[in-house]
Amino acid sequence: MLPILRLASDRSDHKLSEAVDKLADALGVSETDRQEMLPSGTQTRLYNRVGWAITYLTKAGALEKPSRGRFCITERGLRLIAQHPDGINNDILAQFEEYQEFRNTKNSEGNLPTPKADSNTPEETIEMAVQELRNALAIDLSARLTDVDPARFEQIVVDVLVAMGYGGSRSDAAQVVGKSHDGGIDGTIKEDRLGLDVVYVQAKRWQNTVGRKEIQSFAGSLEGERASKGVFITTSDFSKEALEYVRKISKRIVLIDGKRLASLMIDFGVGCTVAHTYTVSRIDDGYFEGG
Repeated sequence: MLPILRLASDRSDHKLSEAVDKLADALGVSETDRQEMLPSGTQTRLYNRVGWAITYLTKAGALEKPSRGRFCITERGLRLIAQHPDGINNDILAQFEEYQEFRNTKNSEGNLPTPKADSNTPEETIEMAVQELRNALAIDLSARLTDVDPARFEQIVVDVLVAMGYGGSRSDAAQVVGKSHDGGIDGTIKEDRLGLDVVYVQAKRWQNTVGRKEIQSFAGSLEGERASKGVFITTSDFSKEALEYVRKISKRIVLIDGKRLASLMIDFGVGCTVAHTYTVSRIDDGYFEGG
């Protein structure tokens, strides 16, 4: 917050996008950190934090917004710079009645609690909580995959592939890859609904790490199936040598371990359902400007 006030201390109007770049330069933020996204991928973490810092400072009367998308400093903001040269946080802003009213209104509506000095932005708090729930769900799914009936495991893999757009219909895909019923799948599946290309698939409920030897054998099997692409799925994981091997060969092979399989099941709604949906709304500036 202090760097934002210092930026605005020239008493000029500033744009949010301009502030993000200037603050990043002033604070020595690396290019990698500038590009870091929120878990949802909708916004950079830097842009989100600068935006919320400006919001908090505006609610506290340290900044004001003379026009849409612009902000400038107030006399209160200039005093805050002089009084708190080491930094400004939400605890300091809490001395102002306007800020207290803003936070109390949010709390009375059941929203996020008043942030502490070192807390994340509201979006970060929400998305971190969602990510934590997703991680817990992925762990539960991985455990279920290792314990599920062998024939059911084959069906799950087919369902995931079809949900991702492979194999045409579920029945078409099951006829091709769901034959062994020994806890594994070994066959080809359509890459698209028209069958313009095929993908060789191998999926097994393995407990041990899959090594280079198994992947080399899998790569050789592609030749016999006239396939140039392959997907190897396991409920365990892959060795470092196996991962390095697929990066060096000409054939396109994708390795999916237990964690990634669980993640795909979440992404495509296989074996899990939506428990709650939360909507976060923001002002539609165009609505107030348009005729």
